[in-house]
Amino acid sequence: MKYKSETINTMRTTAKRLFDAAILAAHPGRAVERALRNTTLDADGTLFLIAVGKAAVPMMRAALSHVAASSTFEALAVTNPENAAPLDDCRVLQSGHPVPDAAGEAAGRAVEELLGKAGPRDRVIAFISGGGSALLPAPAKGISLEEKAQVNKVLLGSGLEINDMNHIRQQLSRLKGGGLLRAAAPAPVTAYILSDVVGDDLRAIASGPTVAPIGTRASAKALLEQANIWNHMPASVQAHLSGAELDIGTLPTAENHLIASNRQSLDAMRTACPEAQIINDRLEGNVEDVAPQLAEIFRALPQDAPAVLLFGGETTVTLTGNGKGGRNQDLALRIALQEIPGDWVFLSGGTDGRDGPTDAAGGLVDAGSLARMKAAGVNPEALLANNDAYAALGASGDLLMTGGTGTNVADVQIFIRS
Repeated sequence: MKYKSETINTMRTTAKRLFDAAILAAHPGRAVERALRNTTLDADGTLFLIAVGKAAVPMMRAALSHVAASSTFEALAVTNPENAAPLDDCRVLQSGHPVPDAAGEAAGRAVEELLGKAGPRDRVIAFISGGGSALLPAPAKGISLEEKAQVNKVLLGSGLEINDMNHIRQQLSRLKGGGLLRAAAPAPVTAYILSDVVGDDLRAIASGPTVAPIGTRASAKALLEQANIWNHMPASVQAHLSGAELDIGTLPTAENHLIASNRQSLDAMRTACPEAQIINDRLEGNVEDVAPQLAEIFRALPQDAPAVLLFGGETTVTLTGNGKGGRNQDLALRIALQEIPGDWVFLSGGTDGRDGPTDAAGGLVDAGSLARMKAAGVNPEALLANNDAYAALGASGDLLMTGGTGTNVADVQIFIRS
């Protein structure tokens, strides 16, 4: 296939520019500033500020600028190492992502200890963003951190949607599914939330620390059975989910505010490129199914007209090999393997700058990607079968590298054809 490299390069630059616009629209500090405009944070007693997630530091930084000068307060932020930075008047803890680690378990205890000080005259304000589920594991009684990490690894490779994964995680944690509210009681809680899940279900974002759980132990067990991974669960987890439901009484309520989402990032890309069309803002499903569906859309476009198509959501990938990659890289490689006519580019990237356990945000492929892979001496089909999209895209120069962005509103996809 012949293609125009100059045209391709121009479209690749445009795709990166639109991706940057999506990330900028989800800037967590700006989102908090918008939410707290003309607001002073204070309490009759002590003000407790807690930020959890990949965007914890910029969210907390913005919040601290709104604390009343006369206020007595304590602040704690928990984030991943790449997004960590020192903050004045705030303790910043680093913990593992996407697999929970000992630092995350210690961070969970730190959050519980801080909230344990809160009384009825105090006020708790939480800033929640994606990634908080792994960063703050807080295993339920009888489940070890190692077992919780084992569960997370199985879930990440299961092909389950994020809402279903967090449905399960909630039942295995002290702080998820409203656990933060129970720990803070009787102090009132207000939460400002950055959404990284399709549909913006507050129960699923960071596994819903300030909202009621999605389901029960029984429904979590049913999900694991339906996904054929129940037998991969540690014995302690099987016993916990098979046991009687915990009677926790009435869950305290919280004042929850959604302040940024994937849809806002899609709208920002369309503003940056008025001719662009938002085709789907709920792109879900296994990449093995999604890739051919997208390719059909691309092939059906009029051949004589340029097009810019935008998508947002969060796909899944089922791990069957031992390679390196993530859902966005896998999707990009699958698109490169499709037969799509003309000069085109396709970007699939995580707005957090991290796709799976890699240093890439995703992939940016084009009409010449397959030829470049083969010229580099790699077999893209074999690498894909081994879940090694990182190696394939690296060989063709198609890894999308941004570094940690400090935000997280799920994934976006961009298709451009000249």
